[in-house]
Amino acid sequence: MENRIEIAEYFSDLELTKEYNGYFYSVAEVVTIVILGSFCGLKNVCQVQQWAANPRISEFLREEYGIVDIPCYYWMLCLMKLVKPASFNKCFINWVLSLLPEKRNFTLPFDGKTICSTDKMEKYKNPMHIVSAQIAELGITFGQQTVDGKSNEIPAVRELLQLLDIRGCIVVADALNCQKETAKTIILGGADYLLSVKYNHLNLKKDIEDYVQDDFLRESMDMATKTEKNRDRIEKRTAFVTNDINWLESKGEWANLACIGAINTQFTTKNGTSDEWHYYISSRNLTADELLYHARQEWTVETMHWLLDVHFGKDFCRVRDENILQNLNIIRKFVINKVKMWKEKTKSKRPISKILLDCLLDPNNILPFFRN
Repeated sequence: MENRIEIAEYFSDLELTKEYNGYFYSVAEVVTIVILGSFCGLKNVCQVQQWAANPRISEFLREEYGIVDIPCYYWMLCLMKLVKPASFNKCFINWVLSLLPEKRNFTLPFDGKTICSTDKMEKYKNPMHIVSAQIAELGITFGQQTVDGKSNEIPAVRELLQLLDIRGCIVVADALNCQKETAKTIILGGADYLLSVKYNHLNLKKDIEDYVQDDFLRESMDMATKTEKNRDRIEKRTAFVTNDINWLESKGEWANLACIGAINTQFTTKNGTSDEWHYYISSRNLTADELLYHARQEWTVETMHWLLDVHFGKDFCRVRDENILQNLNIIRKFVINKVKMWKEKTKSKRPISKILLDCLLDPNNILPFFRN
């Protein structure tokens, strides 16, 4: 009973696209079934329905969650389609917020990912693009915003920023989202920004580059170096930071701009050595060590995209309904969040793929994820 109540509480405020009296099946129960099936690594609603209809699983659902009637595949699709993705996302965000302390200093990387399968389907005029925010230190997803096509990612990031409670955090974003309005939105939300500067702000990039590449000026900058070795590849990253930016002509155009920085990454393999430079602006007065740390955390959101694709075949999903596709994406992020939190709590080294397989082989293995 305790487990059943907890799952229902996560998504108690779900809104529907049209009125439904629940005469045949409960929307809440269908969402619960899909969530539990996703803990077993099932990749689509068809697999979840077949799993739930199995006599052994049906008994488990009845005993642990009070679900007596298992809907057919058609009804499961219909009810998943009724759920408004925006309300589902809001419930998801509120759940994550409930886990966070009042005072926060997290790194929040933002990045978008195109659902590749939607690019090949006539149903979608433009491929679906989902912008996600990750809490790097916890390794969990904070929320998402869906748009049509990558060209709409910039306003989607701002909308997502306004949905989230980002106070005290530092938002990390790529050069596409290095926008003055985005920076302003972050500051108004009570957070700081670290934005990568590339050719979409050519003059700003050139000003920072000229400063950093001047040997005399670079010697006055705070510097830190970190070297990592991965098999036959050695990566050496050197960061340079300064808050001496009164000379920067565009300083006043960026909300609360406090420092500029650069990272030189040197790659050494058996084929030789190469290097590249990346330039940054930030509203937080960072040290070189902090720049290295926060800039590196941008990859955590990429890791999340990879996990979704590996464990749920996200890029091969053939769902034709946008609501179902978005709702499944949220459910999968919920599952990954829960598994990661459980791994951290139990100090388990077991791979996520084996944890999901354990749940498939014995549904009772799902229960620990919902115990305090």
